[in-house]
Amino acid sequence: MNSRLRHWREAATLLLAAGRPGRPPRSPPGPLDYELLLLRRSPRSGFMPGAYVFPGGLVEAADFSAEWLGLLPAPPLCGLGPVKPPPPGSSRAPLFTTDRARLGSPLPGEVAFRICAIRETFEEAGVLLLVPGSGPAAGGGPAPPLPAERWPPAAELREWRRRVRQDPSCFLQLCRRLGCAPDIWALQEWSNWLTPVGRAGGRRYDTAFYLCCLQQRPPHASQDDQEVTALLWSSPPEAIERFKSQEIWFAPPQFYELCRLCNFSLLHELHQFSSDRALEGCERWMPVILTASDGYIQLLPGDELYPEDPDYTGEKKVIMSTDKKVEDLMKEGSVFHRIVIKNINNLAVYVNIQAKYKHKNPVMLDSHCSNHNSRL
Repeated sequence: MNSRLRHWREAATLLLAAGRPGRPPRSPPGPLDYELLLLRRSPRSGFMPGAYVFPGGLVEAADFSAEWLGLLPAPPLCGLGPVKPPPPGSSRAPLFTTDRARLGSPLPGEVAFRICAIRETFEEAGVLLLVPGSGPAAGGGPAPPLPAERWPPAAELREWRRRVRQDPSCFLQLCRRLGCAPDIWALQEWSNWLTPVGRAGGRRYDTAFYLCCLQQRPPHASQDDQEVTALLWSSPPEAIERFKSQEIWFAPPQFYELCRLCNFSLLHELHQFSSDRALEGCERWMPVILTASDGYIQLLPGDELYPEDPDYTGEKKVIMSTDKKVEDLMKEGSVFHRIVIKNINNLAVYVNIQAKYKHKNPVMLDSHCSNHNSRL
């Protein structure tokens, strides 16, 4: 862990996509053959209580343990593909460029953050993303689940979840017990979000988002009834429909990523795209909040209103506000990369800039499932 970061804590999260059972979707923009795992945070949580989130959590010292090298291929990349140098004028996200060796770990962030995402997915949802032995799974398709015969009995698995929640280093012990390694090679680098300055409660996170595609739903998935109180498999447009009807709630980064996944109707296309694109790396995004008279706009890099020198730490006490309405700001503008927030269940993404790092812009659905592409 990087203990020198005073303003935010490092975290990792996982967009876990799996082939959906054979049933028709219930909403536009068309049939998707996969669903995403969403978890409802406990209402007692100190951060986004009651929100639906992707599995994930804080990076622990155990995720950077040198003992993982006994289960993984040789460092420094441990079998992961090298990320290309960033485009001119850009830089690799600090989350990944921190010299971990100077902080006492032989594991680079690219490895440890994946271990964190896999460990948290097991803690919160009971899903074990492991491969037998110490190397990548063979073949180039979506990752197969661990064979049923390799799973411990249900009672033993519950006990392991309890132990890992209490002591993250127990995840390494579990992998040794099963003769497996965390399937870090199935996780593709997807995005990097930094919590905005001024979020209520003051908690800020620098979070690596990964994507993993599975051929089918894992055989074991259940909430832990502590950090997580419900579990939902849903296609991206279905999740947005539920959000619109106020059945569920999620934060702007999750809404943005669900809209981005609406570009892909087939799991194998999503897997191929994410595998090819991941080697390009990603850009760190810190939304900057602009307060309007009737709502908020989260500005993202590339938007015409995004500051040239954003206040990452919050020490400058910069406040962006206007007496104008959101609608007026939209009519006056022409270069958009923003999330418009009227209330917690009324969001809209507006993007007309070119996506960087060979990524995809989101399909511009608002929380009423309206498509804004024709407007922009």
